[in-house]
Amino acid sequence: MTDDKKTKVKKGWLVVAVGLDGEEDAGGDGFRRFAIPISYLHHPLFLRLLEAARETYGYKTSGPLRLPCSVEDFLHLRWVIDRERSSGSIHASLSLHSC
Repeated sequence: MTDDKKTKVKKGWLVVAVGLDGEEDAGGDGFRRFAIPISYLHHPLFLRLLEAARETYGYKTSGPLRLPCSVEDFLHLRWVIDRERSSGSIHASLSLHSC
């Protein structure tokens, strides 16, 4: 689910900005906004992405949480997490190119 800047986010969800420096998107800042369930914050793959965000951007930021990952890789990560949630298995060893 992508998130329009003027749309409110449902309870239990948060907005993240996904992109890599040098990438362009329709908004012009190289980041694409997504609304994700808060439950993602406990997934091992997402935790690795959060660590990469901390190393890249630090702790202080204004606006949505920025994730240093290509949109394509983030969409794949989201697919993997959603598939695992429905099947009950965890594949924490998945390696994504830019995440």
